[in-house]
Amino acid sequence: MGKSAADEKILSYNDVVLRQSDLDILSGPYYLNDRIIEFYFSLLSSSHPSEDILLVPPSIAFWITNCPDVDGLKDFLEPLKLPDKNLVIFPVNNNDDVSLPEGGSHWSLLAYYRSANIFVHHDSNQQMNKRHAMKLFKSVVGYNGGPSSTSNDKYQECIDTPQQVNGYDCGLYVTATARTICSWYESSENKDGTDMWFSSLKEQVTPSVVGEMRKEILGGLTKDLMAKQ
Repeated sequence: MGKSAADEKILSYNDVVLRQSDLDILSGPYYLNDRIIEFYFSLLSSSHPSEDILLVPPSIAFWITNCPDVDGLKDFLEPLKLPDKNLVIFPVNNNDDVSLPEGGSHWSLLAYYRSANIFVHHDSNQQMNKRHAMKLFKSVVGYNGGPSSTSNDKYQECIDTPQQVNGYDCGLYVTATARTICSWYESSENKDGTDMWFSSLKEQVTPSVVGEMRKEILGGLTKDLMAKQ
């Protein structure tokens, strides 16, 4: 009976379905799962509807990282239209087992900014996911510029990424970082690659702000969506 209550559908938003168990995660100091991050990315996509921006769902980013079929990966990536995007945000997870859905124990974020030809990895726990972020970069970089172009994109670890102060808020740092980067992109007048979002992250992604994101997703955004259904 408890399991069925936990599996109860609470709301759907675009293609994302949240269940009671997801709200329970948001209610306490727990590690965020794939669905919550995908849900928040979907909300960000709606609030930042620019055709230049793509927020990749966790399941898609995971498959790109671990796809064993190079030819199949090309077909898989085509609907994402990566060559048409100027800003692409990927969640990174340290799950190495493709047979284990929603595995792993740490989230980080890989942001691609075409104007600067750079992938930047933001990890809130001392570059714990560096290997996984590099693997994702190597998987996607060859498909980033179209079939006839040669990619000049570089990879960078952002050593000044705001750091989490506990063992469970990594997913919230991903959502807060994604929100900050999207807001920076839409508000920045300098998108030619000479300006980046790093100072905005230092100012806006703090432990207190990240702590409030749990309440924001659970109390504000979720209740508002439920009221509309």
